[in-house]
Amino acid sequence: MKVLIVSDTHGRDENLEEAVLREAPFDYLIHCGDVEGREIFIESLAECPCIIVAGNNDFFTDLSHEEEITLEGHKMLVTHGHYYFVSRNHDRLVEKAREDNCQIAMYGHTHMPVIEEEDGILVINPGSLTYPRQRGRMPSYAVMELEQGKAPQVEIRYL
Repeated sequence: MKVLIVSDTHGRDENLEEAVLREAPFDYLIHCGDVEGREIFIESLAECPCIIVAGNNDFFTDLSHEEEITLEGHKMLVTHGHYYFVSRNHDRLVEKAREDNCQIAMYGHTHMPVIEEEDGILVINPGSLTYPRQRGRMPSYAVMELEQGKAPQVEIRYL
């Protein structure tokens, strides 16, 4: 199963559209928040099941602040991350994932891509497609390949 993971698009669709075109076909799209009212557009663009969570800039939305999903036997926590103080460290996020028996924790908020294993939890931040903050400031997203009984394969990709 191929999963496209994005975050922090902030209502601007151009780079999201490019990432979707580059990675199609994929089986699932996960957006880690700050869509700023574009959730219906994102769902129609993806043409597959989606999980979209609310970020700190998603005002007046019905989106949940976090979701838990299981794909190919891998349980995941999806959140924007601001409630877990991810700008400081991943400690609270990893603790929440462990409490909920999740093997993977995904977040956004910092606009910087991350793939790390912390205390047995795979931590993923796809970065931002709109306002990247890492060195070089290239828009980024993540692609994850999942197969039942095998370790997830995750890669950060840049536009």
